[in-house]
Amino acid sequence: MYHPTVARLTYRGLLGRRRAAILFVLPVLLVAISAAVRLFNGADDQVAADLLGGFALATMVPLIGVIAGTGAIGPEIDDGSIVYLLAKPVKRPTIIFTKLIVAIGVTMVFSAVPTLIAGLVLNGNGQQVAVAYTVAALVASIAYSALFLLFGTVSRHAVVFGLVYVLVWESLFGSIISGARTLSVQQWALAVADKVTQGEGLVSSDVSLPVAAVLLAVVTVAATWFAGWKLRTLTLAGEE
Repeated sequence: MYHPTVARLTYRGLLGRRRAAILFVLPVLLVAISAAVRLFNGADDQVAADLLGGFALATMVPLIGVIAGTGAIGPEIDDGSIVYLLAKPVKRPTIIFTKLIVAIGVTMVFSAVPTLIAGLVLNGNGQQVAVAYTVAALVASIAYSALFLLFGTVSRHAVVFGLVYVLVWESLFGSIISGARTLSVQQWALAVADKVTQGEGLVSSDVSLPVAAVLLAVVTVAATWFAGWKLRTLTLAGEE
């Protein structure tokens, strides 16, 4: 299911000079803000949880997911170069699965690692806050990558749809409509963080852990399957 050549080409596309520069901006900003907060405010568990939840998990992780998920396949479809890949004797689900693994890996490296570093800087992992949000970032990276890879497969405006989901659905609607939070990757990841952290009330989620786990799995599997199906449909259409 994993094709090394497809993975290498995908990594090369995602980590090109311009896209890599964009991927570095938010992690560097998170660590810089964390260092400043620790310097002027000292170690505070609640402040650490608020910053990691409000900036790292709510902003950095999904935006990096948008870049990695859509960038894993979207540009190839836009410029038509996907045709050369589809002409190779590689199964379409293998192409999607390989690109998903690459997108997940990139998202994890550029989101979970900085989250852990920022958490350690903020409060030295007091009450397991740094580890909790790191695990949440890892879990969210998987679901976001699958979701945004699907967007990149079905639409030429994948980045726009990704930003709408992150900024409008999760951030705007999620802050004013409780029902919207149930269908939020961010809330599912927070449920995991809530389980890991040791501090009472430091992390909260509107979704219970069992429901969050099921929804994370369903979204990841369903998005991956549908992306593979769409790619097969694209191939058939091109042949016809």
